[in-house]
Amino acid sequence: MSGPTLRVAVTQAEPAWLDLQGSVQKTLALIAEAAQGGAKLVAFPECWVTGYPGWIWTRPVDPALNTRYILNSLVVESPEMEQIKSAAKEHGVCVALGFSERTETNSLYIAQTLISPQGEIVMKRRKLKPTHMERTIFGDGSGSDLDNVVPIDFGGDIGKLKVGTLACWEHTQPLLKYHTYSQAETVHISMWPPIDPHGGVESPGLYGMSAEGCLNLSQIYAMEGGSFVLHCTGVCNEKGISTLNTPGGLLFQTPGGGHSAVVGPDGRRLTEPFKEDDPTVEGIVYADLDLTRRVTNGAFLDVVGHYSRPDLLWLGVDKQQKQCVVVKDGVQKP
Repeated sequence: MSGPTLRVAVTQAEPAWLDLQGSVQKTLALIAEAAQGGAKLVAFPECWVTGYPGWIWTRPVDPALNTRYILNSLVVESPEMEQIKSAAKEHGVCVALGFSERTETNSLYIAQTLISPQGEIVMKRRKLKPTHMERTIFGDGSGSDLDNVVPIDFGGDIGKLKVGTLACWEHTQPLLKYHTYSQAETVHISMWPPIDPHGGVESPGLYGMSAEGCLNLSQIYAMEGGSFVLHCTGVCNEKGISTLNTPGGLLFQTPGGGHSAVVGPDGRRLTEPFKEDDPTVEGIVYADLDLTRRVTNGAFLDVVGHYSRPDLLWLGVDKQQKQCVVVKDGVQKP
């Protein structure tokens, strides 16, 4: 039995490194290309604007590069974001955007937003806990960032579907995942930076940070949550290497990073890799999601419904936004 289908587009592309305007223009071009390909939802990777700061894993202290990165990060209320919102509306597509968010005090956050086909920001969140070296330049999210699933009106016979997103190793956090499952996603966008294959049994690198390990995490997310997962990764080619490598250290020694895919609600990969999974290839992965697959899968496995035991195990959630300054009786107190 088949029902309505949703055509989605998962980008596998290289940003304009340390170039806000260039990254925005490439974003607009990819939105237009995805729409021309018939997609109603297009996904971008973690920190797509303006590129994932991979140098932090080789030289965490780099004031000059960090400054350039801040100056080229994206402000939510900005002409650049308005351009992206306008493109979503013009082409009638939902845009799942990963970006380095810059605040008025020049703090940075690993941010994600969902822009509706009507051109409105319907969800904006920050990664709750940046991973390891990411904490050298990015701050933590807060309670309101747990609101990471929203209904998107795709119109026609599809109507409203719940779409959600998490960033990178947030897919290793059981409580955060379970909370997201509880919001009943149909489609989940799993955003990742450029990631490379694992080096094998003797490699010192963590398997969970490799291309294979990260795809495994997205597939586990699909199996547990019963949603379609858009596994979106960035690319770093020769241009990125030459831009970000300095005498202070190397970002990547060889090109690579792209392993985008679409995963079904039972965990199977629904799309073929580009050119035998050549991670240097840029493009868009398309898939037509048969929405009844989620119903079929859910009849067997619903971890927040009939396959749960809330009488024995439950999750407490505090969605309150934590403020730096609290005003009481007209007096600001820390």
